[in-house]
Amino acid sequence: MTNRMTPGGRLSAAIEILTTLQTQHRPAAETLADWGKAHRFAGSADRAAIGNLVYDALRRKLSTAARMGADTPRALAIASAPSAWGMSAEAVAALCSGSDHGPDVLTSIESEGLARELPSDTPDHIRADVPDWLWPSFQVAFGADALAEGKALAARAPVDLRVNTHKSNRPKVLKSLETFGAVASPYSPLGVRVAAPKGSGRSANVQVEPGFIKGWYEVQDEGSQIAALIAADAAGPASQVLDCCAGSGGKTLAISAALANKGQIFAHDTDRMRLAPIHERLQRAGARNVQVLPTRDNPLDALTGKMDCVVVDAPCTGTGVWRRRPESKWRLTPEALEKRIEEQRAILTRCVPLLKPNGRLVYITCSLLPDENEDQVDWLCAQHPRLTVKPLADSLARVFRDSASFESAIGPKGLTLRPAQTHTDGFFVTVLCAV
Repeated sequence: MTNRMTPGGRLSAAIEILTTLQTQHRPAAETLADWGKAHRFAGSADRAAIGNLVYDALRRKLSTAARMGADTPRALAIASAPSAWGMSAEAVAALCSGSDHGPDVLTSIESEGLARELPSDTPDHIRADVPDWLWPSFQVAFGADALAEGKALAARAPVDLRVNTHKSNRPKVLKSLETFGAVASPYSPLGVRVAAPKGSGRSANVQVEPGFIKGWYEVQDEGSQIAALIAADAAGPASQVLDCCAGSGGKTLAISAALANKGQIFAHDTDRMRLAPIHERLQRAGARNVQVLPTRDNPLDALTGKMDCVVVDAPCTGTGVWRRRPESKWRLTPEALEKRIEEQRAILTRCVPLLKPNGRLVYITCSLLPDENEDQVDWLCAQHPRLTVKPLADSLARVFRDSASFESAIGPKGLTLRPAQTHTDGFFVTVLCAV
């Protein structure tokens, strides 16, 4: 479809969508999709440009509002447009003419804000675009690197893919996606990366490509791939594995491939809607060593004392995936964090009895908060003295050619993948052994 929107019209559309997000508190992806359905005249390039601007405005809401002196949807969209679309501030100001469906003319305050840089005394949490109440946790987690990690979480994310070794290999996938500039990702031996779009460019829609339809690869951040490979190594060959919080099955599929369709993986989730996509994904991937458990009638009871490995990819605040879901950082509350902590503890408590002697519990979050990571490991070991933290260095050496790259990410409680350091989403992974 040819583009039918003027640049000013795109800017007005972004303001409209940001207003909807502010008033209705819906996921950004759903809001953008609904806007596109209601505005069929918008071409794919229009929708990409609008989406890039909306997401960039959300990613850097605090620092942008500090420059503009306002956090209204109009202020955020106008101030984010130069970097989001690769335009000068003067060119963006020219779009605000009140004609060609563009926004009204800038006020003098808006013009000043558009040209302003952040003052040198701006607090670090604003520069990092991290909610102020979470900043102390970031400082505990990252120390002097907290600002850099916050900024990395406010950047655009690449499209990462995991090669499905049931059906393909990395050279074959790279060849099939060369038109997108796909390259091997730096850590995962199965990873393929397509860079994030620049300016108003479109992200690669790899899920309509023949390779995806044939099951050659899955969309999965490299950090998630790393976590799944560690889990598969912890399980070992021909093992009995439970993926307790399987969701739509991303890590289940990765573990299935890593175990070469051997052993038995039980996929479970208490949310039937979240689990539903796993069936189609398993079929497309050719994963034959997975049994999907029902969401009702306590199916885990039958697994008590029988699991070589239990993987708990726990529900969490999602602070590690702010690059992809930036609206969530501004909706997170202390109460929501406390609720997540309690949910994690309940799931971990439920899963410990499922382990065989010498079984492994792999605890994973896509969070960067110590409250959900190291603190939970301390709590779990205090509650269950039979659990001890297993050092990850040997596992990493078995799985990754360049395991030395992870040395600075390994702590006494587990591995923390940090966006500024590893260029992945933020993940925490630990393996505990039941003695």
